[in-house]
Amino acid sequence: VKWKGKDLFDLVCRTLGLRETWFFGLQYTIKDTVAWLKMDKKVLDHDVPTEEPVTFHFLAKFYPENAEEELVQEITQHLFFLQVKKQILDEKIYCPPEASVLLASYAVQAKYGDYDPNVHKRGFLAQEELLPKRVINLYQMTPEMWEERITAWYAEHRGRARDEAEMEYLKIAQDLEMYGVNYFAIRNKKGTELLLGVDALGLHIYDPDNRLTPKISFPWNEIRNISYSDKEFTIKPLDKKIDVFKFNSSKLRVNKLILQLCIGNHDLFMRRRKADSLEVQQMKAQAREEKARKQMERQRLAREKQMREEAERTRDELERRLMQLKEEATMANEALMRSEETADLLAEKAQITEEEAKLLAQKAAEAEQEMQRIKATAIRTEEEKRLMEQKVLEAEMLALKMAEESERRAKEADQLKQDLQEARESERRAKQKLLEITSKSSYTSMNSSTTALPTDLPSFNLINESLSFDFKDTDMKRLSMEIEKEKVEYMEKSKHLQEQLNELKTEIEALKLKERETALDILHNENASRGNSKHNTIKKPQAQGRRPICI
Repeated sequence: VKWKGKDLFDLVCRTLGLRETWFFGLQYTIKDTVAWLKMDKKVLDHDVPTEEPVTFHFLAKFYPENAEEELVQEITQHLFFLQVKKQILDEKIYCPPEASVLLASYAVQAKYGDYDPNVHKRGFLAQEELLPKRVINLYQMTPEMWEERITAWYAEHRGRARDEAEMEYLKIAQDLEMYGVNYFAIRNKKGTELLLGVDALGLHIYDPDNRLTPKISFPWNEIRNISYSDKEFTIKPLDKKIDVFKFNSSKLRVNKLILQLCIGNHDLFMRRRKADSLEVQQMKAQAREEKARKQMERQRLAREKQMREEAERTRDELERRLMQLKEEATMANEALMRSEETADLLAEKAQITEEEAKLLAQKAAEAEQEMQRIKATAIRTEEEKRLMEQKVLEAEMLALKMAEESERRAKEADQLKQDLQEARESERRAKQKLLEITSKSSYTSMNSSTTALPTDLPSFNLINESLSFDFKDTDMKRLSMEIEKEKVEYMEKSKHLQEQLNELKTEIEALKLKERETALDILHNENASRGNSKHNTIKKPQAQGRRPICI
């Protein structure tokens, strides 16, 4: 009951581990108007709603001019990332379609890590809210087409950690015209309705229909005094030749809120242009050390991953080689078996041929004996003699044929014996080759067992591992040089990024539904065609010698 706003706010910051507390506050709503909890006032003394529980929203109240330079802690960056992302999706910050796709790709990188086509398959973003509904309705594109374009950029962000992806998101978002601007409805002396915008750079006056381009701006370093009386608000420029600008708001409560935001943004504007306090210097030093430590840890993990991948590739190659050797051994074994079968067949055929040759020789001998017997037999008559001579002639012819056939069979037997010798020689060579392959496989197996994944290979287990770093001045100088180098690389990447954005814009332009364009879309296209951006539109009125009273 006795707690002040600071007590509750400090409890929240301690719970989050947040040290950059000056950007944040506790917001609540009263009578359709937002208000911020005052640090020096009791919580229950505010005009908070009476129903319980009382709800406060922990939000960024003030925005940095340059997120990369000012946001030191990772938790601070993450909270800003979540808030800005929600404002873009809720269309509280206008974002052109091509930039929306790029921001969505960084949001996916922050959530899912590096792109892996085996894990992040088609449709993995189907349930994610990544683009403003205005952008989705503006084009004749299916969710699959949007996912394809987001994934194409997401794949290019490989190697970025979550904090790096979130910071890239903020660096792009901070250049959007409505980033960090709080708008309030006001009226000038003539009763003309206008909008007052309060942000980190100053105060801006807008037409109600154009929240992108201010009619006139008051940078904080050109404002001498800001005050209000009841509903009238007064801005006194530093240059006394410029008239005082006065306007009226709808409620006294709104004037109080405007003044709070003006004071807070002006204080931060002046703080940025002074040397950092000891606390901020300490946080930045710790952040640099933490960044260097994480960088070294990522490099070490990358090296271990590379070593493991190389070892796995070596193992796969050895396994493939082993399978190849096994296949070769199997083929050699089959060839040996075929050679043995061929040798057996040739040996059997040679044996049969040899037996046939013996049988023919025996028949030839019998024919010779028959011829001798016939010659010895006495032939009494001429007819018998002629018949006998004819039989003798036939027997001689038969004996001659038998002799020739016997000689041919003998030659064939010799040839088969020679083929048998060659087959046995082939069998011997096949056995020798099998012995060589077997000995080679055993040698390869021994090598693969020695070149397999070593048991002492560095693993990903970091639980019992402690890292200690000794950061000297030379390390810090080297780190500063690396940061400068990263800035130069970032400028080059920014140019490439702008080319990619223009390419995407041209690609999807043909699918745009012109009748669904909002007023902000038309204004943004006009500003882009004229080359106007958030920063040069703020500086332009100053160069023209503006007269606020002319609004």
